[in-house]
Amino acid sequence: MPDTSNPGLTTAGHLHPLLQRLGMSLPIVQAPMAGTATPALAAAVSNAGALGNLGLGASPADSAREQIGATRSLTGRAFGVNLFCHQPAAPDPAADRAWLQHLAPLFDESGLTPPAELHEIYGSFLDDDAMLAVLLETRPAVVSFHFGLPRPAQIQALHEAGICLMATATTLEEAQAIEAAGLDAIIAQGIEAGGHRGRFDAMTGVNTPTDEGLGTAVLVRLLVRFTRLPVIAAGGIMDGQGIRAMLGLGAVAAQLGTAFILCPESAAGAAYRARLKGAGAFHTRLTAAISGRPARGIANRLIERGDLPGAPRPAAYPRAYDAARQLHAAASARDDHTLAAHWAGQGAPLARELPAAELVALLARELQAA
Repeated sequence: MPDTSNPGLTTAGHLHPLLQRLGMSLPIVQAPMAGTATPALAAAVSNAGALGNLGLGASPADSAREQIGATRSLTGRAFGVNLFCHQPAAPDPAADRAWLQHLAPLFDESGLTPPAELHEIYGSFLDDDAMLAVLLETRPAVVSFHFGLPRPAQIQALHEAGICLMATATTLEEAQAIEAAGLDAIIAQGIEAGGHRGRFDAMTGVNTPTDEGLGTAVLVRLLVRFTRLPVIAAGGIMDGQGIRAMLGLGAVAAQLGTAFILCPESAAGAAYRARLKGAGAFHTRLTAAISGRPARGIANRLIERGDLPGAPRPAAYPRAYDAARQLHAAASARDDHTLAAHWAGQGAPLARELPAAELVALLARELQAA
């Protein structure tokens, strides 16, 4: 097995060849964060020497083309896009009805009649030929994947287009599958991370026997020890000291998401920003109640209702998200944001409110000082 001494920034200050290939001057990656990352954010991060990213997992192909074009108009440097590779869930009307019945009190107070059925509001890249065509047309420097791996033919086409491919792993087994599929790098997502767990399976339970909930540090060490691909650490990293720690464990770079939410370039609304700056940031929870897949966010009434003892399992991803979005829309119309999905990692209280370029420069100074 390979040696473990392969940090992203060597003592001589040289970046890993993967980062050099992407024209990066810093071992810092901005997490994609679908719905929060914007072309302005991704471009600002890339222009500052790190790697910006767009989260396109919830976007149709036409929107993806527009976002990639908008980002390219703001930067001549490399940036990435992220897509979801989940297996579509089998229809389960009985489970959907049970979940809607459990959420009925929240629908009642919002003045809504629970929907008769739930819908697949997000598709999977596995079956999205239009999205593949957009990627081959626009050729972003990096395409990363969440919830699984693309089909072999998709991987081959993207590689032939000269695109660097990465995927999220939460276990060694997932990382080994990424390596076997021929991708270029592994994003090691620890349990501390905000947003959705990148688990390959479609189970909705949290901390089930199939998910050991490995922390970022342990996961990075396992992947550096037992795989040969470059590892990018993700989860709970908020400052230069955290980045340095991950490089010391053998990661070639660190991916930060929650750290960028308070940047003015992000799409986070006023309520999201207020919660991230308030006491709620100290109380994040991993839950499947919002989307049907485990995800970490600031605790709210929807999460509390969904996680009540004896509650039914949430509807499958992404049908559970259909219910959550309807509830949030109705509540926010009354200026009630207690049902919103405010994704955040365990490091949320450490977030700084700075323009993206200034935050990247601060992270670089902290990294150097560490």
